[in-house]
Amino acid sequence: MRKSIYAGLFMVTLATLMFEILLTRIFSVTMWYHFAFVAISVAMFGMTIGAIIIYLFPNYFTQERARYQLAVSSLLFSVSLVFCFLTQLCIPFIPEKTIVGLYSIALTYAVLSVPFVFSGICVSLALTKFPRYISKLYSVDLAGAALGCILLIYTLRITDGPTAVIVIAFLASVGSVFFAAEKRFSKLIKAAVITSLLLAFISIAHTYLVHKQSPLLRIVWVKGGYESRPVYEKWNAFSRVRVWGDPEKLEKPFSWGISRNYHSGQEVRQLNMNIDASAYTPIIAFDGDLNKLEYLKYDVTNLAHYLRSDSKILVIGAGGGRDILSALVFKQRLIFGVEINKDIIDIVNQRFGDFTGHLNKNPKVFFINDEARSYTVRSKDKFGIIQVSLIDTWAATASGAFVLAENSLYTTEAWKIFLEHLTSNGILTFSRWYLRDNPGEVYRLTSLASASLMKLGVKDPRNHIVIVKCMLGMSKDKPDGIGTILISKEPFSGKELDIIEKIAGDMQFDVVLTPRFSIDSTFATLASGNDLDKFTAKYPINISAPTDRAKRSFTPFYIFYGYRVWLYAG
Repeated sequence: MRKSIYAGLFMVTLATLMFEILLTRIFSVTMWYHFAFVAISVAMFGMTIGAIIIYLFPNYFTQERARYQLAVSSLLFSVSLVFCFLTQLCIPFIPEKTIVGLYSIALTYAVLSVPFVFSGICVSLALTKFPRYISKLYSVDLAGAALGCILLIYTLRITDGPTAVIVIAFLASVGSVFFAAEKRFSKLIKAAVITSLLLAFISIAHTYLVHKQSPLLRIVWVKGGYESRPVYEKWNAFSRVRVWGDPEKLEKPFSWGISRNYHSGQEVRQLNMNIDASAYTPIIAFDGDLNKLEYLKYDVTNLAHYLRSDSKILVIGAGGGRDILSALVFKQRLIFGVEINKDIIDIVNQRFGDFTGHLNKNPKVFFINDEARSYTVRSKDKFGIIQVSLIDTWAATASGAFVLAENSLYTTEAWKIFLEHLTSNGILTFSRWYLRDNPGEVYRLTSLASASLMKLGVKDPRNHIVIVKCMLGMSKDKPDGIGTILISKEPFSGKELDIIEKIAGDMQFDVVLTPRFSIDSTFATLASGNDLDKFTAKYPINISAPTDRAKRSFTPFYIFYGYRVWLYAG
């Protein structure tokens, strides 16, 4: 057997795994994260059909015709990749329990399974029609698949998701060239070479357009709605970051939980940025004048800054830089912004650096590209405030559908690390959605705070916990407001509680829990730390403290398709 057969199989399996993994990225953008891992099922379904076709038609798929059929099937795999992906982009994803909604999902999966059918035929032919070489062929199969997993990471660093499909189709067509060269099928070689050259040209040309932010091929149907062309877009192996808006337009400043007493009418320039069309963060224009950002003092997420001044701050999830600007407004001494997504840091400080005032050049500000918990463990610094404001994502990651159920920032081990990296009177502050009827997320934060404090040897956790909420008066199918929890390493003093109560009164925030007051008995019981496991075990929803060992990690409340859905990992 010639080496061209091995080379062809290597390229086909490489392309197959690249496309399979890429689909999880694309589905995470076009659908929702919990649909993304179904890409694996689509791939297995298509390849299984291909294998079954080989089995059902033995008289057609003979050993004598195998080399020709390998070339044809790999070429069809390449071509169908492009056309089926284009077809999928034209199908709006309709997340409704209707015939049309179900059909849109079924049609999407059916269309995208077609390329995998041809891949399955090709791989099955290679592994069944040359039994004397099965060991070598199978090792080449595995090697191609393994390299495909790695190669996709670098492909998405260079270009975007849609263009990566063209690149993968090119790699599959190269496989067809190798197969056709085995027996010198002249017409097939010509067709495969022309296809390869055309796809290579399109890949290079479109990558150029991607870098110019003017791609011809882009995703337009996102999570059931039409998506307009962005100002900037960048893909990587675990996210698609998108920026949109008018950088010159003055508008009402974005806020997570702004005081109802804020009536200045101030307008700012800002851009919008999200990850996989879901996780949102604003990019705020900054020209060095902090007086233009005074509205940040009225946000409930920034409550901790009133208690700890001239401190070293750690912002977890720097995003568009809003929390970093908040720390600057409060004249904090040093601000460290940890952001796991390097592309977001580059967007804020490089691509839109003139807009954001090049925050990375501010002598008080330091950006760190790292996973926050890992960075904190390694850090020798002690912080006056560690701030985490609604940090989560709807992006599909290696953990597939359980991405939101496995957030390592919301476990007792993580909070123990954060608390240990506070100064003696430092404050750990988290902000989450607060539902008026059932504030399950904030209940669980309280449980988590109590358990974490007790791990540090605190006997009465309630003296260390304060919760304040800002009700937003949103519509019934959305969260009602924002709850911010403050956990102090030392017990809150009477003076500090007076400050919190005064600020809450001045800004019409609602005090939920302090050592002096509790809005309900559940908060009081959770904050006390007494029989915590027994109490949470009997509660209707899971509000127990998540841990690294037990798969009971924090899963927030989310709104899906207009319905309120509790997503608590139990």
